[in-house]
This record gives sequence, C-alpha cells and structure tokens, in this order.
Amino acid sequence: MDKSKLEPLFPDPYFVGDKDTELELWPLFKQEVTGLNLVGYIYESINYSSIPGFMGIPYNLLVVMDTEGGFLDVRVLFHREPMFVGGVGEKPMFEFVEQYKGLSLMHNIKFNDNQGQRKPSDGKNTYLDGISGATASIRILNQTLLSSALKVARAKLGFGAGKDPDLIAKIDMELFTDMNWLSLIEQGLIRKVSITNSQVEELFTETRAVEIDEIAKQYPNELLTELYVMDLAIPTVGRNLLSPTSWEFLQDNLETGDHAMLVVSTGRYSFVHDKTLRGGISDRILLRQEGLPIEMRDFDFSERVDLYNPEYTVKLPARLQKADWMVYRVIDTSGIDIALPLDFEFSISRGDDIVYLPTITKSFNFRYTVPEAYYFEPDSANKTWVSIWQKRQWDLTILAAGLIVLCVVLLRPKFVMAQPKHLQIFRTCYLVFTLFFIGWYAQGQLSIVNITGTIQSLMAGGNLNFFLYDPMTLVLWAFVIPTFFIWGRGAFCGWLCPFGALQELSARILARLNLQTFEPSPKLDRILKKLKYLLLFAILVAAFISPVWTDRLVEIEPFKTSITLYFTRYWPFVLWAVFAVLASTFIYKGYCRYLCPLGAVMAILGKFRLLNWLPRRDECGSPCQLCKKSCAYESINRDGSIDYDECFQCLDCVEIYESDQRCVPLILEKRNGRKLKKVGSEALIASSTL
Repeated sequence: MDKSKLEPLFPDPYFVGDKDTELELWPLFKQEVTGLNLVGYIYESINYSSIPGFMGIPYNLLVVMDTEGGFLDVRVLFHREPMFVGGVGEKPMFEFVEQYKGLSLMHNIKFNDNQGQRKPSDGKNTYLDGISGATASIRILNQTLLSSALKVARAKLGFGAGKDPDLIAKIDMELFTDMNWLSLIEQGLIRKVSITNSQVEELFTETRAVEIDEIAKQYPNELLTELYVMDLAIPTVGRNLLSPTSWEFLQDNLETGDHAMLVVSTGRYSFVHDKTLRGGISDRILLRQEGLPIEMRDFDFSERVDLYNPEYTVKLPARLQKADWMVYRVIDTSGIDIALPLDFEFSISRGDDIVYLPTITKSFNFRYTVPEAYYFEPDSANKTWVSIWQKRQWDLTILAAGLIVLCVVLLRPKFVMAQPKHLQIFRTCYLVFTLFFIGWYAQGQLSIVNITGTIQSLMAGGNLNFFLYDPMTLVLWAFVIPTFFIWGRGAFCGWLCPFGALQELSARILARLNLQTFEPSPKLDRILKKLKYLLLFAILVAAFISPVWTDRLVEIEPFKTSITLYFTRYWPFVLWAVFAVLASTFIYKGYCRYLCPLGAVMAILGKFRLLNWLPRRDECGSPCQLCKKSCAYESINRDGSIDYDECFQCLDCVEIYESDQRCVPLILEKRNGRKLKKVGSEALIASSTL
C-alpha cells in the first residue's frame, strides 16, 4: 500500500498524511471545526506480525488504530486460508473482521464456539462471533491483529513505555537450581495468594450481592480460595515440578518466547468452573501487562502429560494433590515481557446460582514478578533476527559443511573421479541433500522474488534488513555471489537449487519407464534458451512499475509451490509445478534451461567469471565430439569450447576428460604413446585446479 492507494479509502473529512519516516505506517487526520486533528494511524499487519496460517502464509490486514489503541477499521488485504479460499468462502471472514470496529487493545477478546451464538460482554471479556469449522484460522487472524497493533501502540502511542517488542526480556534457559515447592515460593518463582471470606465480602460491600454468602458470614477469616501462579517455562520451575518426560514434552510444544503459566487453586471457589472448555480461555483468571490484556489459552497439559505418566502430572505438595490446576500457554507474539510485573485478575461471581439476582462479578487483583536472575534483557544490538540465527545455528552449520564439500569438489574434482561411478554417486547424494535439507527442511530455495523484493524495497526507501530474518537465504546468496567470479552460474544452478535437484532426481526415476524423450534441434535450443531472458526482463520492468504484475509474473517460478509449500496450494499452481517437474523427463531440465528467470540472472552475473576452469584439449571438438554429445544441457559448442552461460557444471565432461577408458584423445594417447596437450589458458587453469 502507498498513500495514493489509501486516499480513496478515506475520503473527506479524512486526510491521509505522509508515510512515517521511521515506521511502516501513515497518520490519519480528520478535518474538524478546530482544524486538522490526528485521529489515528494506518498500517499493514505484515510489516509487524507474520504469523503463518495453514498454508504457511500469514494474513495481511489493513488496520486503522486511533490514538487510544482502538480499532477504527480492520480489513483483510491478503490471505491464503483454505477454509476461506475454497471452503466457506470469504464472506464469513469479512463479517468476522467487521466485529473489531469499536474494540481496542484494552479489551479481552474471546470467541463464541458457534457463529450466531454471541455472548454479551461482561465487563471483563468481549465476545466475538466465531466461524464454525474455522476456529484456528480466526485465532491466527486475531493474534496477527493484536500482536501487530501492540507493536504500533508501543512505538507511537506510548503503550508499554514505548519498549521495542524485539527487545523484551527472555527466560534464561541455561539457569537451573534444584528447589522444592517451599523454596520456589520463597524465591518468588511461585506467587501464592490467599483470599479470605472477609476480603471477598469487602469487594461486594456496595452491591446487591453483599452478605448472601452464608459461609462467609459464619467464618469470615477462613479461606475462600488459595491460588498459586508460576511460569513452567522457567527451567528452575518447570524441571522441579515436572517429570523429565513432561519437561521434554513442554519444550517440544512451546515455541521460542512462549510461556506456560501454571495456575493451582484450592478452597471452595476455584478458578476452574463447570463450563471451562479444554483448549479455551479461563473466564475467571485474566492476565494483563501494563494495562493490556494478554491471552492465556488452556494448553490442555494435564490430559497430554497423563499419556506419558499416569502416576502424576505436576509435583504438588501433599495437601494440594486434589487441587484444581491448569497450564495456560502465552505465545511469544502476545508481547509479554517477563521483566515487567504480570498483573492477574481473579474474578469472583455471586448470584449466578440465584434466579432473581443478576450475576455480579468482582475481581481480586494480584501481581507476579519473576526474579531478575531468571531472565535476560537483549541489548539494542540483539534484535529478533539475532535470536533467529541462534535458533538455526545447527542448520547453518550443516549448510556450511555442505558448501565446503561442494567447493572442494569443484576445485579438485579428481576426488570424486577415482572410479567411473564415484561422480554419479556423489552427485546423487548431493542433490538429495539439496532437495531435502536445503529445500524442504531448511527452506533455502533462492528465488527471483529475492531480486524483485530487493528492487521494490530500495525503491520504497527501505533497506535490505529483511534478509537478516532468513539466515539460510542470506548465507546461500553470500556463497553464490562470489561463485559467479569463479565458476559462473553452475555452482548454484547445477548443485544448490532445490527445484533443479527435484527435476533431476525425478527425471532419473522416471527414466526407468523408458519414455520417449525430446531434444530440440541446436537452432531451436538456442531460441528457447532466450526465453528466460525475456521473462526476466518482463519481471524486472514490472518490479519497477507494478507490484501487482510483479506478483503475477513471478509465479512462473514453481519454487514456492513445490519447495516452500510442499505442493499444498491452489490447484493451478500445483498443476504448473507438477508439469515443470514431469516435463524434465521429456526435455532434460527444460524449465531450468529455457524458462527460469533466476537462472537468467545467474547466467548474466556468471559473465563476470574470471576463469574458464573446465579443462579442454586441442582434440576437444576436433575431431572428438564425445563431450558435446554427452552434455545433457547442450552447453558444449561444436569446437569443444564451453558455453558457461548455459553450463550447470555437472562435471560429466570432466569425468570423461579424466577417463582413459572414455576420452578418445586419452585412448589414442595410450595406444600411440604420445603425450597430449591441454588447451592454452585453460590448460594452466586445469593443471592448477586438477
């Protein structure tokens, strides 16, 4: 979005201001009697929160938030949720989003189970109509809205003291101390709250529900309830209260930055009531931080842990063995900061069991503060991208090892040519590594979108920091760019492209069917190889003038469908990706050779190659044509020279060159006893590299 697109959406008396110089948002003004007044800010959620949906693709919402944190407008700009694309349609989703108008960050938003059965707000909770069958999708939408709004509110409205959400404190997962229940309470890791009958009676003093509790009147100093609150995600808490299996289960099911709040209660009034739903949100206990509600959703932990250990679930003291307890998950995108106090509201209702008396609810408030020793606060240089790199250090280590192996083989290919089948075995193994690890597992598929995204970001006055959030892509580009000057395009296209690996491996498997293949004539081959440059030109022009057409044209790449989304996408995209893969059976790697715009970029940059590194002899091309006829990419000319713009550096020709059983000049050399010469400058390069 830009100002020109936003202005028609907000006609007079509204006025869209210039884009903020630091943040991805626009101020919205309103012409009033007193002048032009700021009423709020407009932003796209994708710039602040990208929670993946069912297709791995986040929502993008257009949000208008007023200066108090209220939602003036919320619209869905983009989504790929299957339920709304090919299921119930988009209308229910749009109707659901309309309900946010008039609400704010200060509301504790919950969903009704079924559409059309909306509960009235009760002062504590605000209920929205849900969508039957799409509960998970609307929760993702809700969290996208709230987490993005929280970031904007902190940056522009002073919420949370303006603290950068990327710099909130994190639990120190390395710190563990062996403690019992009492020690955890003494250290402040467990918050104990005792609520007497008289304290509750005071809450209802000026209401119609005063003195209707006969037990409270008779025993004013006895406990109504005793509450315990703690964060199981803190190792000293979780590891002391859970079995090793349960702790491991918790770690496997919490994302980085998530919290697991364990609430325990004993007494005649529990935080758990008969209508509490598994996987739902408690109606009786609410978490806030700096005035903002934080969603706590039942982790369903007791049921899951029982599967592992039926003897016990949480190591509670003997007197609490029959107490009610639940574990609530607080996800990282909620913006919770463990370094700041956590404010809990325990709701107590009276009158819900008396027909003639309306239910009256009051809250008992208490605070839970985690001791400083158990968390750390990142400094200004330790942004979110740093934690992403730390989280993927093993992936990056494996990738680095794979890249080193590739460099060694390309620099000294004799290592894999001691026996005729060694190269074939190595290449197959490396392509499997590229497809399964770099592609499907690590999501390291380079794409033309990396190029168009760079262009559009720089044109918009932005920077390239977004690459920092995708370490695999950044490392691969950092490796591939220098290879243009050494080997040309082939280091990536021949070895590191997951989709290229998918084509080649699929072609090998389907070749067992002995299907008839088609190889274009040399003239047609030359013409078809120019198509990828025309496609690249069209995409680059669109990147400068039309983001909409850019998004359409880049779909010529089947990478997103086949590698990023594992073929789970709208059927036309899947059909195209499957066709591109299967076509390689009939025209060897046809997509890579003729249609790939990224391959065109690689070929152009490969022209800056400093060395013609593949070895040649005087006899190559005249009279010997074996390498040319064996090259599946048609990248060897009739004179024996290499067309590096089209060479994928599969090393097949090098294997022939080194084989005294396949290379005709070497066979003649053995027969005649005459030493052959390597060609000119290539001979020097070949001798140094081989």
